[in-house]
Amino acid sequence: MNLYTKLQQRQADNQPIRIALIGAGKFGSMYLAQIPRTPGVHLVAIADLSPDAARTNLARVGWKPEQAQAKSAQEALKMGTTWVTDNWEAVVTLPEIDVVVECTGSPVHAVDHILKAIEHGKHVVNVTVEADAFCGPLLARKAAQKGVVYSMAFGDQPALICDLVDWARTCGFPVVAAGRGHKWLPHFADSTPDTVWGYYGLTPEQAVRGGLNPKMFNSFLDGSKPSIESTAVSNATGLAVPSNGLLYPPASVEDIPFVTRPLSEGGVLEKKGMVEVISSLEANGRQIPYDIRMGVWVTVEAETDYIKNCFEEYNAHTDPTGRYFTLYKRWHLIGLEVGVSVASVALRGEPTGVATGWNADVVATAKKDLQPGDLLDGEGGYTVWGKLLPAATSARMGGLPLGLAHNVKVVRPVKKGQSLSWQDVDMPASRAYDIRREMEAMFAS
Repeated sequence: MNLYTKLQQRQADNQPIRIALIGAGKFGSMYLAQIPRTPGVHLVAIADLSPDAARTNLARVGWKPEQAQAKSAQEALKMGTTWVTDNWEAVVTLPEIDVVVECTGSPVHAVDHILKAIEHGKHVVNVTVEADAFCGPLLARKAAQKGVVYSMAFGDQPALICDLVDWARTCGFPVVAAGRGHKWLPHFADSTPDTVWGYYGLTPEQAVRGGLNPKMFNSFLDGSKPSIESTAVSNATGLAVPSNGLLYPPASVEDIPFVTRPLSEGGVLEKKGMVEVISSLEANGRQIPYDIRMGVWVTVEAETDYIKNCFEEYNAHTDPTGRYFTLYKRWHLIGLEVGVSVASVALRGEPTGVATGWNADVVATAKKDLQPGDLLDGEGGYTVWGKLLPAATSARMGGLPLGLAHNVKVVRPVKKGQSLSWQDVDMPASRAYDIRREMEAMFAS
């Protein structure tokens, strides 16, 4: 409850948390907008493939040119300014850096950045949840072995869900279900960058005007991103996932405690203690009033009549039995909230969500019939979408993680709707691939 007080003390002592940011795109820019307004932090360096683009984004969010004019890290440290560079290795190996915020959105590159930061004794706040989805448990273990903290990013939905789960369990409530909202109809799984704007309700001209990336937006629409984020939540909290993918039950906020009950009690869950995603659309496409599309939620159970009566006495909104109650945040502010993670890992030594085991996986699944020689184009593209599966199922089938299904050649026919395995592709060598296989060997049993 007192992170802000601790930050103020760091400011008064002239001992700010020293931060390095890798990737100054949209998410990173949102965090950059908040840094000058936060006491006790110093953004020493930004690493981006295009330093000029990073400086443009700094100006866009309100930074003055003199705030990012340092010619080197040492000048930035001495003058209290920021160094902008394209050399990420020089940034993460700086002895003075306390926290590295990985914000590239590229899972294969993010793994390299995170491992190098951990190797050099830095705490890591990982915004690139795609990397966490395919090897987060191993990244967390390597950080612990080095005595540093690896964390999900507050503001993104997985960390916010983990926070609600932690609240529930700390209060003594059993968690029945937890998750996020999403705009979903089953045929969205087939969506490509060519169809995404129609489903979103935008014209291609509006998308171009706004500088919107169709592949990135499509990764949300086609179910890949909800599966990725649900995987991260499951691996961090131990909550189970559906045996054959997310169900996306439609519900208003009012109906969440009704649908997020086990099947035996009139809900949709296979059992208590699961991750799920709530759709903001009815099956016929009708928009549900007061939806949870941009928010997060947790459903808990009153295990005794006394607790059930307390729900009633304090007018808590429950299911008809009075035993299931849902707490929610209807919005998340993405990069504007990352400062909570930075402060938590640096001042408390605590992550805002971290993988503790390998419980779930997101497996590349064909959007169309694939033939030998076809090139997979990864998350949000034309060839595959990400399906949430239990880790045991993925391990048994040798599932190809979505985070590694980019620029990979198919070597045998795969039918539409079929999840791919390692045997279906010619996987190029990469450190991320080695880490994934190491994780499988370590956690599969």
